[in-house]
Amino acid sequence: MAETLTTELEAVNSMLEAIMEAPVNSIATDSLPAEVQTAVNTLRSVSRQVQKEGYCFNTDEDFEMSRDINGYVYLPANTLSVDLTAENGQIDVVQRGLRLYDRKNHTYVFTMNPRVTLIQFLSWDELPEQARNYIKVRAARTFQDKVLQSDSTHAYTEQDEIRAKAEMEADDSRNSDYTIFDNYQSARTAGLTTRRPQQ
Repeated sequence: MAETLTTELEAVNSMLEAIMEAPVNSIATDSLPAEVQTAVNTLRSVSRQVQKEGYCFNTDEDFEMSRDINGYVYLPANTLSVDLTAENGQIDVVQRGLRLYDRKNHTYVFTMNPRVTLIQFLSWDELPEQARNYIKVRAARTFQDKVLQSDSTHAYTEQDEIRAKAEMEADDSRNSDYTIFDNYQSARTAGLTTRRPQQ
């Protein structure tokens, strides 16, 4: 049988195995046992925490947002973070609910389509395998803490979590196409620029 990406069910069952509980056949029901529901909730919470950091797989750079007929800019429901792609002295955007707000001009109404860096919360099925593995391991450690409240089991997988995160970040670096020119401080340290970024 061909290898497939880790499913959300497999991740939950790995978490249950970590506390010596029997695996389940499905998590697609409203009547899960308490520990299974805790595992599902923990996995999804950890996934959100990890994705908030912003990786190439869930970040859109220089993304043009569209205004509605009133000039409002609505964000996708899964937005975790948003910021202007380039410094612009005319506007200063922040997220308020699911709309962009211009702090400089004190308004929700925009006269242009702002270009932003958008970090989004992806569903489990949209995540790459390295991210799934790291989230699974980190969630298992968190879950063990909640259920067993034992440092011994927590320490057992600490190295696994560190290794899984390193693998995810290495994979993200390979796919991101970043160079030192994308970071002002790195370029300055390398002596490639003397100009300060615009404020």
